[in-house]
Amino acid sequence: MPRPVLLVIAHGSRDPLHAATVHALVRRVRALRPGVRVETGFLDFNIPSVSGVLESLAAEGVRDVVALPLLLTRAFHAKSDIPAVLSEAPARLRLRQADVLGPSPLLTAALERRLYEAGLSPADKSSTGVVLASAGSSDPEAIAVIAEIAREWRRTGWCAVRPAFASASLPRTGDAVRELRALGCARVAVAPYVLAPGFLPDRIARGAAEADVLADVLGASPEVARVLLHRYDAARTPALTAIGA
Repeated sequence: MPRPVLLVIAHGSRDPLHAATVHALVRRVRALRPGVRVETGFLDFNIPSVSGVLESLAAEGVRDVVALPLLLTRAFHAKSDIPAVLSEAPARLRLRQADVLGPSPLLTAALERRLYEAGLSPADKSSTGVVLASAGSSDPEAIAVIAEIAREWRRTGWCAVRPAFASASLPRTGDAVRELRALGCARVAVAPYVLAPGFLPDRIARGAAEADVLADVLGASPEVARVLLHRYDAARTPALTAIGA
């Protein structure tokens, strides 16, 4: 029996680096699991659209699809936009919507990877305050998840970890940077908890102007690719427990 097609659903952006980063991540997923067909669809700004990919798959005779939101929290897009698009898919398709990527210890590991790539080392943890900078949401569940990730990450040895948001919620990145300075952290680093470049990641970067270190977006890191596959496995085989998810 063929494995379901994995349809990665990305938000899309006018920034060309957004789509390029999504495609790089999908290539890494394909390399990790060559037996799975992986397609990409965008909700806005980029092509192909999610509905266009679904129509094409149905026309080819594909029956089973796991739709995976390329999102870090369960907010509006995961709860409303994506289900609405999937509800209009061709009737012949058997669709399962996978869970969002976060939270996951693998994503925390990817955040640390990006900080070390930006110049920090494990020896710097106890003297470095980190701003966990996410896109932001008006959804209380999503905000609570980011706050809990910050609390858990602090327990791994950082001087302090503070959440910040590029939109919809407070504090903003710059305010969190100044708060960590006031706490007495020897250095302050900003870790964008976002998957790909775009308008809100640019806002995070501007807010990091007073920080000592600005990490890159999570992008096509191997940890993110592994989370995608864990979510795919859990959706296609509901009884399967994804190890490390």
